Amino acid sequence: MKFDLIVIGSGMSGMTIANKCAAKGLNTAVTDSRPYGGTCALRGCDPKKILIGAAEIIDRANKMSNIGISGKVEINWNELMAYKNDFVSNMPPRVEKGYQKNDVTMFHGAASFESPNSIKIGDDILESDKIVISTGAKARTLNIPGNDLCIDSSDFLNLDSLPNHVTFIGGGYISFEFAHLVARAGSKATILHKGERPLENFDEDMVDHLVKATEGLNIDLKLKSEVVAIEKTNNHLIVTTKSENSTQTIQTDIVVNAAGRVPELDGLNLEKANVEYGKKGIIVNEFLQSKSNSSVYAAGDCAATQGLNLTPVAVMEGHAVASNIIRGNSKKPDYTEMPSSLFTLPPLSAVGFTEKELQDKEISYHVNSGSAKDWYNAKRINESTYAYKVLLNDEGYILGAHLIGPHSEETINLFALAIKNKIKANSLKSFVYSYPSMASDVGSMV
Repeated sequence: MKFDLIVIGSGMSGMTIANKCAAKGLNTAVTDSRPYGGTCALRGCDPKKILIGAAEIIDRANKMSNIGISGKVEINWNELMAYKNDFVSNMPPRVEKGYQKNDVTMFHGAASFESPNSIKIGDDILESDKIVISTGAKARTLNIPGNDLCIDSSDFLNLDSLPNHVTFIGGGYISFEFAHLVARAGSKATILHKGERPLENFDEDMVDHLVKATEGLNIDLKLKSEVVAIEKTNNHLIVTTKSENSTQTIQTDIVVNAAGRVPELDGLNLEKANVEYGKKGIIVNEFLQSKSNSSVYAAGDCAATQGLNLTPVAVMEGHAVASNIIRGNSKKPDYTEMPSSLFTLPPLSAVGFTEKELQDKEISYHVNSGSAKDWYNAKRINESTYAYKVLLNDEGYILGAHLIGPHSEETINLFALAIKNKIKANSLKSFVYSYPSMASDVGSMV
């Protein structure tokens, strides 16, 4: 079978590319070894946020306890999961409907390259002038005894019931988000991280605030604790950790491998296609085209780019790849601003440079930072964790913004908009905001 374009992977980047190219008249095929929709919609941010939405209610009720709110609010895990599953189950049919509308030929199966311009799916051989790899990422394999006893984040999001004790390996965003959920659902959570500090890509000062809030939930955060083995005994798991001077064991009900994610390139036989790749994914040029095979493009978490592994970045890269396939290489992805949020409670959000990055690049800057826990917006909801750090250059342009506090995942978008459109801090300070809103605090932060 011959096509103008084959897209491997039906996540947000692949979906964007397939539909956009097909709508422009390219004979397009798409395949995925899993149901259409990708990690975000089916196994990641969307279902996760549904569960965290319930935890937000618990958090608000707890903070307002005895100051206007009485009675105990609890999470019914079975009902919550049923609601989440109903949402997720509707996504693949919606995606297929979109493909049908654009006359995209659909395949369901794992793809592997047969040559630089052909792939095999089951018994079918597909040839194409252009092939896009958008297979996303997967959980990093733990090279330790008992690795097979772990579950990953996808498994966690499908637990029929929540056990009494959940242990998370890794000090990244998955561990913190799920631990905050587990704690508010009434179970015990432990986070094991082999490094000296967790969440290494976020601002250190904001992370310190989050660590304090995390420990305040009785989440057991163990740093400099490397997991070296997991074994099963009776109805529990025993996790062995090694620190500088000792070895410890932890008894738990389940262990979640949240030690990071890596590009999912297994089984693609990239060598047959002469497609070079590394630890960060497919090696591409500024147009997201493979440097070693001009017929191949890559987008999303499987591509080695400057982009963060975020859904909006994958979509943006998808639009760039589609344009370059349709019109020839002319569109470069713009990584100027990439706001990201850690959906703990309260959330931690960031955009632009960190202080360390500015120091490493020897870029001159000054800092506006402080605690906002005594500001009105924190007091009105009895929130004790609220802080900010804004980095500006000498001309008053924002270089980076780092927030922790209620609805920071929304407020950070204003800073991203300011960075992208070169809006000076003075303009943000003098802007008339709706009040009282969390965004109205921006003027005081800059």
